[in-house]
Amino acid sequence: MKKKQLEMTLERLEGFSEPSFIREQYATPASVAAEILFLAALRNDLGTVCDLGCGTGVLAIGAALMGARAVGVEIDKDALATARKNAENLGVHVDFIRADVRKLELEGIDTVIMNPPFGAQKASEGDRAFLSTAQRIARNIYTLHNRGSHDFIKKYIFPNVVQEVYCIPFPLKRCFEFHSKDIKVIEVELYRITCQHS
Repeated sequence: MKKKQLEMTLERLEGFSEPSFIREQYATPASVAAEILFLAALRNDLGTVCDLGCGTGVLAIGAALMGARAVGVEIDKDALATARKNAENLGVHVDFIRADVRKLELEGIDTVIMNPPFGAQKASEGDRAFLSTAQRIARNIYTLHNRGSHDFIKKYIFPNVVQEVYCIPFPLKRCFEFHSKDIKVIEVELYRITCQHS
């Protein structure tokens, strides 16, 4: 499957019906998902993939479309129901699990690919909970963060290592009342991290 074809397929997925501002539920744009997945594929990192905080399933479903064994983890039951429906509509299998990422126990995960909440809201779990679990369960991590997060990420994941950082344009669609534009493009950073498991 070519990147543009994957992007067009993911564009058809149903998004959040009522996104939670508190949980920072911003859907991962299809263009961003396709970019991340193709970067991971180029590095042979799409074996068994886990999408932490999978929302409506775009990254997990995209990984499955590219031949990965995919697992999607989400605490929001409504988002998870949409994710299951999205996978079914595309005829792909994803193991969806309803769980709190802080308490998640999984084995056999090669790569975590995630768009975690950035921690802008106090009630949000923020990226720390997601990074901690990702480091515990996987050998590789592809994770999106606010631009300018490098020092924090490098310090937080030590002794694990940031291998690469990519700046990616993230077209943020209007999904909350306070948004003033239909689409606002923000720059986010994609971190590729390798974990040193004993």
